[in-house]
Amino acid sequence: MGLLTFSINVTLDGCVDHREGIADDETHAFFTRLMDEAGAMLWGRVTYEMMESYWPAVACGAVDAPQAMREWAVKLEAKPKYVVSSTRTDFPWTNSHHVAGDLRSGIQKLKDATPNGVLLGSGKLATELERLDLIDEYKFLVHPRIAGHGPTLYESGLPGTRRLELISATPLRNGAVAMHYRRAR
Repeated sequence: MGLLTFSINVTLDGCVDHREGIADDETHAFFTRLMDEAGAMLWGRVTYEMMESYWPAVACGAVDAPQAMREWAVKLEAKPKYVVSSTRTDFPWTNSHHVAGDLRSGIQKLKDATPNGVLLGSGKLATELERLDLIDEYKFLVHPRIAGHGPTLYESGLPGTRRLELISATPLRNGAVAMHYRRAR
């Protein structure tokens, strides 16, 4: 069984708005490594649609982008992508699949079928999966910024505190820190 790892950019005040992170080669290399290590990506519909609106065009060269971004886009194009949605069932982007039905059993089946693990990158979906005790690890890229606005990490709340065990903390040259935590059992 593979692990479900929640990974997202987050500011010091908990903002997970993708526009608030530092988008440079080092950051893209960090997320490329995470994606390379994972067997599949997992998103909610809103994140999927945001990604679908940009990255396929970068992958095919229709949008001018730095080499690090293009490499990430090409790898993302090939990676299996799973989407949780109750309002959309058609996901035409290459290697995209709908996760339908019971959320707990659907995600558990995905974890069981993906020995290299699943990389989750959607804040709202992470809240629901956290409530179901399905997230195993957290790999946050904490940016040296205070956004002063939302959306924020787990902003709709959780039923209780989660204890985590620090696996590693790696500073990047741009001032961000890659934090790797595992659920304390």
